[in-house]
Amino acid sequence: MGVKRRSRCLGGQTELPLPERRRLLQWLMLAAAGKRSASARALRARSAAPARVVIVGAGFAGSACALHLRRLDPGIDVSLIDPEEHYATCPMSNAVIAGLRASATISVSRDGARRAGVNVVRARVAGIDFGRRCVRLEAGDRLDFDRLVVAPGIRFRVDQLQGYDPAAMESMPHAWQAGAQTLRLAAQLRAMRNGGVVAISVPAGLMRCPPAPYERASLIAHYLSRHKPRSKVLIFDSNNHFPRQDLFTAAWRQLYPGMIEWIAPTEDGAIVRVDAASMTLYTSNGSHSVAVANIIPPQAPGQLAADSGLAADHGWCPIEPLSFESTLRPGVHVIGDACIADAMPKAASAACSQARQCARAIAALLAGDEVPAPSFGSVCYVALAPHRALAINADYVAQHGQIVLAESPVGAGAADSAAPAFDALQVDAAEQWYRRVRAEAFAG
Repeated sequence: MGVKRRSRCLGGQTELPLPERRRLLQWLMLAAAGKRSASARALRARSAAPARVVIVGAGFAGSACALHLRRLDPGIDVSLIDPEEHYATCPMSNAVIAGLRASATISVSRDGARRAGVNVVRARVAGIDFGRRCVRLEAGDRLDFDRLVVAPGIRFRVDQLQGYDPAAMESMPHAWQAGAQTLRLAAQLRAMRNGGVVAISVPAGLMRCPPAPYERASLIAHYLSRHKPRSKVLIFDSNNHFPRQDLFTAAWRQLYPGMIEWIAPTEDGAIVRVDAASMTLYTSNGSHSVAVANIIPPQAPGQLAADSGLAADHGWCPIEPLSFESTLRPGVHVIGDACIADAMPKAASAACSQARQCARAIAALLAGDEVPAPSFGSVCYVALAPHRALAINADYVAQHGQIVLAESPVGAGAADSAAPAFDALQVDAAEQWYRRVRAEAFAG
């Protein structure tokens, strides 16, 4: 119909011959495409300023995204905002608690990001102005962005556990954010009498690194078996099962017979209240006095995500799996523990995998290109003892708007075999994995 209208304007013809109509249509399409391409080139030529990407949060996800963006397109102006100069990694922090590593070995600086050309901004974010497309800092400054990445990690829902207030957190540390709490829990273990009970409380719902509480129980049991052999570890669990439960349980029976007891919610294992003054934990039907209480609270996205309208009613941040762009705030990407990544766990390697895809998506969007298809992976090494480790691997793909498991996760580790060489290889693989994921996220 468009060709007919064009014919009337030129000479009153009602219709051109079919071959001429096809040639005219092709010419119009080519002309339109050339015009769009020329306009895009002219727009880029007129714009002297580079594209600006601001990333809030410099944990594994945020820092890895900044580094990948710089590698993909050094012309992009990348700013990384975090108040801390050093970051303590949660991976390997359980080994610090058990006295198997020094705390300095899990600390990284921001120097790698600076060497890569990232503008590292040590500051706290006061808020995000989506209308003006800028991040406001507490000091009063602001950073403008063309694309924003929010990687705020988690916050602890202490309000969901009666009695677990900030004061109680000091005497019953969670150590789920590596750093000062890690050292506090380690010190409590050292000071505990021989024969004391160590309690680990595991929350229900989504949480950071689901296998980590059971690794922690394993390594604490290793420490106790060497230094306080009459002691015991109780795992109060609000979940009916946990990752690779069969392998953990078999290893505990072999390595620490009678020392670790897992209490399911069906057996009154869910802690509902704590009394820090008396070091007492309460379930629905009883109370337990303990020497050391490691209380891991329920978790939600970092406060900035909630304050900025990036979190849905259920508490976590919904995203589009190809680009990790928020479904609630266009132009803003959410990666790491805070986002809803469907089948992917909240873990360091998963965060790095998300960061890679997010960086590829942002680079493509800024260049006017199509977002590449993603493929994701996650590997988690958990220690059962200094000489035994367990690997949990999985691959993921984006299908029908969701991230789904590409193949069944593989668990392989010392619990399957008594061969010392196999155990040593797994422990060595865990250390090499830690170095790789640390280098990917922090270039150091």
